[in-house]
Amino acid sequence: MTPTPKLPIVYVRGYAGGASAIDKAVADPFYGFNEGSTHIRIGADDAPCFYEFESPLLRLHLDEGYRILVDGGQARYLAGHDTIPPDTLWIHRFYDPSASTWGARPREFRLETAAADLLRLIDTVREKSGAARVHLVAHSMGGLVCRCLIQKILPDLGRDPDDCVAKLFTYGTPHGGIVFDVGFGLLERLRDLTGVNGAEIFGRERMYEYLTPKSQTDPDGPPPAWDARAMPEEGQFPFPRERVFCLVGTDPTDYEVALGLSAATVGPRSDGLVRIDNAYVPGAHQAYVHRSHSGRYGLVNSEEGYQNLRRFLFGDRRAEAALIGARLPRRADTVWQAEVRLSVRGLQIVTHERTSAHWCPVQLPGGGTDGSPGDEATVPLVDTFLCSGLRPDETGTMRYAMHLRILSLRRRDGLLSFDDHLEQTADFDDTLVIDVRADPTDRAPALTATWNSDLTGPISAYRPDGHALHDEEPAPGTWVGRIPLPATAAPILGEDARIRLTVTPWR
Repeated sequence: MTPTPKLPIVYVRGYAGGASAIDKAVADPFYGFNEGSTHIRIGADDAPCFYEFESPLLRLHLDEGYRILVDGGQARYLAGHDTIPPDTLWIHRFYDPSASTWGARPREFRLETAAADLLRLIDTVREKSGAARVHLVAHSMGGLVCRCLIQKILPDLGRDPDDCVAKLFTYGTPHGGIVFDVGFGLLERLRDLTGVNGAEIFGRERMYEYLTPKSQTDPDGPPPAWDARAMPEEGQFPFPRERVFCLVGTDPTDYEVALGLSAATVGPRSDGLVRIDNAYVPGAHQAYVHRSHSGRYGLVNSEEGYQNLRRFLFGDRRAEAALIGARLPRRADTVWQAEVRLSVRGLQIVTHERTSAHWCPVQLPGGGTDGSPGDEATVPLVDTFLCSGLRPDETGTMRYAMHLRILSLRRRDGLLSFDDHLEQTADFDDTLVIDVRADPTDRAPALTATWNSDLTGPISAYRPDGHALHDEEPAPGTWVGRIPLPATAAPILGEDARIRLTVTPWR
């Protein structure tokens, strides 16, 4: 398998706010993409620990060899050079015309204008670098600017977004808008009516305007079933959702904007500004990390965010894990949930975690209300990317671990019942250790997997016995294997429950 070719990366920042916030944003040469951090949340008690993260901009420069080309300004550099290398980083400085610090009259910010200006930057970079497409990396509102480009600006010009955008990665983007946990919708209506600081762009009516091409726009506004999060799968120019990755933050308590008022208003099921359910595109790749929208524990300036970004952009294999064949007994008073954490050997952070404590467990289907097992269902657990070039030399494998917990919650008269409850105790709790011996030239990986409960010593001392799992669905470029769960899971999930691992090439 040949290495993934390097393409230009264009960073699109998030919402600044009013005039003074815009002036502050434009004073930063890299619009915040250069901000690092020295804090990390680690341990069950969320105790902060010193951890120096250099910033995604510097890490892409050091790890992937990307260059930053500035000669008094990006526009000046581009104008003065006929050719540029493809492995370069560019900042979409769409707020500059709206700043008051240049001496000219500020231009009113409009999201569609920012998206059209983004297209001009992309076309210039593509022409001068010779790259067919670019990667877009966006924070918060920047993801909506990118989606406006993909779903409206380019289709209105009769151009296919697939011709110029390779992948889209979003940090904490409000794909479904920004809604509040208080006010019964009054705050949203007031925001959209007054348009204070241009914040109406996060409301449903305005989102419909800039996410819908002219040919499909209903003059009466968004239809009742219209979902702002959805990227159309049909139409003239549908953009493949498999090339979109959404990083979802689950830590509202560390979002300090407005002295914590934002987090209190949006509610606990959020990153402090964007609700978890609104932070992703349905059908796109997702990772959940316990980070806030911004600040010292923010998504962009985090190791968790960077590791997901790097693997999505430059990985050479995609790995999926799903629970299949489970037949959970379901009574009228019982709800089943799964908690999942994904760890990568050599990293001091968890790259993906969905837990009830963070308001984002995986909901599991149950059986009949009489307690009989239900029909089998496929429940996605993990969707991640592997980089064979990052494999530690001394071990010869890429090692990932998926921590899986199954929990039951019981209700009585509509309230949670705690009569026989053991707090923080799961009905099933184990870790699947996965080793991928991936030669980049092979069409399929050699893969082994074992449960931690089957190991006799520490995971760090475990070495695979060399017997790779059987490929159960042979097909070019695809590897599929089913791993039985430990015997302790059978009374809960049924005898036929399996973890299905699927590994496919990724470009």
